[in-house]
Amino acid sequence: MKKDYLFTSESVSEGHPDKVCDRISDMVVDTYLSSEPQSRVACETLTTTNKVVLAGETRGPNINRDDLISKVRECIKDIGYDQKGFTWKEATQIESHLHSQSSDIAMGVDSSGNKDEGAGDQGIMFGYACNETDVLMPAPIHYSHKILRLMAEDRKSGKLKNIEPDSKSQITIQYKDGKPSSVKSVVISTQHSADVNQSQVRDLVKPYIEKSIPKSLINGLDETEIYVNPTGNFVIGGPDGDSGLTGRKIIVDTYGGAAPHGGGAFSGKDPTKVDRSAAYAARYLAKNVVASKIADKCLIQLAYAIGVSKPLSIYVDLFDNNEEKNKHVEKLINENFDLSPRGIREMLGLNKPIYQKTAAYGHFGRNSESDGSFSWEKIDKKNVFCK
Repeated sequence: MKKDYLFTSESVSEGHPDKVCDRISDMVVDTYLSSEPQSRVACETLTTTNKVVLAGETRGPNINRDDLISKVRECIKDIGYDQKGFTWKEATQIESHLHSQSSDIAMGVDSSGNKDEGAGDQGIMFGYACNETDVLMPAPIHYSHKILRLMAEDRKSGKLKNIEPDSKSQITIQYKDGKPSSVKSVVISTQHSADVNQSQVRDLVKPYIEKSIPKSLINGLDETEIYVNPTGNFVIGGPDGDSGLTGRKIIVDTYGGAAPHGGGAFSGKDPTKVDRSAAYAARYLAKNVVASKIADKCLIQLAYAIGVSKPLSIYVDLFDNNEEKNKHVEKLINENFDLSPRGIREMLGLNKPIYQKTAAYGHFGRNSESDGSFSWEKIDKKNVFCK
């Protein structure tokens, strides 16, 4: 593996069109789980100029369509959109085309007799952790998220004015001897009001770069390597500027390209879908492995078949060319963790309305909370890997 290299990751804000869709789809999941924890949901959302369309399959309580549409407007309002081309008010048309889950899928997933609940689909899921940051995430994606999250917090509180919801960030880091050494460039593209020019936007954004990135990494960053709105203007944004779809930012959601991705999106899916729950489980395992300090980084792959309970394979890579230690960790995982869909949900407490929070600024590298959200970020099993 290379030891000296440049690596770049990007993030997008909660106001990015695709993230608006992720938030709405996860709101649908939370709404069903709030009423019935065993609900099944697969919801996709499309947004464009003054239009939102929901489509997908559900099984569970009868959720009133008008109540659901009202909740969509609440999501849009909370994100901060009340613009001519996209608003939480009646000018934006909202359609729901949700329908009942396929009986064929339900038959394969449901438990019956001696058959345990099966995976909701085939697929491969990856989890990753590394000691580059205190939350055991790769540095480029972690700091890219942090810039946009802090900007959003201040924008919504009123502290940051003239910045609108749609933003993107990108950070390039120089690695030396395999460790983050310095930030080489930062790109911020943010929607803004027509009342400010690009020089003013730059002045508004720069403090968030300085707040988000450790001084040890940003010292010496050339002013010319900070790119703010390189196109020169960004007033028209959000779903009015570009259409959005659920699940189009899967690399932003995970590790910023520093680790493989199985291909499945998370948002809009209830936790019987291993695209979501098994990816959370793999992150949980990888994070506890690294927290145990037996490796600087860890990659775990899980594979499933639709209707089959247990994973078909478990793969561990500790990046240290120690095959015996890799096999030892695989053995410990097999002996100590139930990675069936039911086992994962019970282990991480996933049948709760905890998913809207995940829809922006990454599903990983967050703090576990008292309501059960981000339970996969706990490091309560690190002692398992010290055996």
